[in-house]
Amino acid sequence: MLPKFNFANIKEMKRSIQFPYPIFITKESKWFVADCPILNIATQGKTEKELKENMKELIETYLNDPDTLKPSFKNVGSSSLTYIAASTPEELIYG
Repeated sequence: MLPKFNFANIKEMKRSIQFPYPIFITKESKWFVADCPILNIATQGKTEKELKENMKELIETYLNDPDTLKPSFKNVGSSSLTYIAASTPEELIYG
């Protein structure tokens, strides 16, 4: 005999998909730091692997928190990263 399905829990079951979020990673002293500009969140890790694990966990926690304002996903997929050349004093670049 099959177990009885509890339909009261169906509201708690959420469907999800894997969505690629753009992450900007920098190395600051002994730490790797990541920023997710679309969600306006950031985290850090001692290694790049730890950083990526921390960011994935932070994104999932953020998106499942009912108290946080979520972004509109209509334009999220069309985001891009670009570089802008700007005049910079040499001592900032070369020390």
